Amino acid sequence: MSQYWSSLVHRLIPYVPGEQPKLPNLVKLNTNENPCPPSPRAIAAINAELGADGASLRLYPDPNADRLKDAVAAYFAQFAVTPKEVFVGNGSDEVLAHAFMALLRQDSPVLMPDISYSFYPVYCSLHGLQHRTIPLDAHLQIRVDDYAGDNGGIIIANPNAPTGRLLPLAEIERLVAAHPKSVVMVDEAYIDFAASIVPTAITLVRRYPNLLVIRTLSKSHSLAGLRVGYAVGDAALIEGLERIKNSFNSYPLDRLAIAGASAALADTAHLDKTRQTVMDSRAQLTLGLEGLGFEVLPSAANFIFVRHPAHDAAPLAASLRQRQIIVRHFKLPRIDQHLRITVGTEAQCEILLSALREIVGSPSAKG
Repeated sequence: MSQYWSSLVHRLIPYVPGEQPKLPNLVKLNTNENPCPPSPRAIAAINAELGADGASLRLYPDPNADRLKDAVAAYFAQFAVTPKEVFVGNGSDEVLAHAFMALLRQDSPVLMPDISYSFYPVYCSLHGLQHRTIPLDAHLQIRVDDYAGDNGGIIIANPNAPTGRLLPLAEIERLVAAHPKSVVMVDEAYIDFAASIVPTAITLVRRYPNLLVIRTLSKSHSLAGLRVGYAVGDAALIEGLERIKNSFNSYPLDRLAIAGASAALADTAHLDKTRQTVMDSRAQLTLGLEGLGFEVLPSAANFIFVRHPAHDAAPLAASLRQRQIIVRHFKLPRIDQHLRITVGTEAQCEILLSALREIVGSPSAKG
């Protein structure tokens, strides 16, 4: 603490990101990074932009990132998305931060699930917004009917994090339609790991001017290190985001990020292959954990949320850490007995399962 801090800084409780430990031979399953490499076309585009001597780095990037906006619009061409309906930023976190400032009202509380991405209440504190958390049901699912009443806006993650549970598109539409005077933001960071029959909420943007869908290339496109996020919504919402962006940082995305992200979006074959790899691994990991007595929530993300009825989550996480395996344990009400486990490579998942066999034993062996 410092006497020179502003009153705002004194009030803030910052978001705590997933640990990035520097341990040898680490099996890192705590930050939902994709185990597959990014598109070769993205790597080639980054190298081409850099050039042999890196001379392009002396030049500012396009402040509007038109190339990337065009790529996002092309990616969603089947839904008639136009570049004017696309906003891009330095990771979906920055996109969300701008959206909280630009689109949510201060006269009523912002509604959000009680168990979700813990950055949401931080953004409310940062921007002077009231907020109210809506409890998930006993199965850790979002209930749309619980979001009735006046509000300054609504933010949900779908699939939700850290639970991984998916709200059907029909329920998303019901939520958006029920609140025509408020902006409803749907954070789709993990939607590409849902079954292919479940479409994105971007399909609803044309019909609902109060809907903003936020996405990232960090997860399904394996570009967490590039920091690229975007939003799709009505052009008027996007204009509001642009006004905030250009009052804060007119160059949020660098030249390499724009080039790499644009190429990654164009390589749909690579996305289809890698997302299927993750979904297959998720299914196998789920079976393996259930065989060890874990209760596993249905997941539409690249992670699973689990608990063991006979073992406390904190000691489990500590025992795994002793074996150089890192998973995420949230010391929060209602979920302090759960672990969030990223779906890693096949080898990483087997190392995890082998370690857990040592720690919790086999149910059949105990019988």
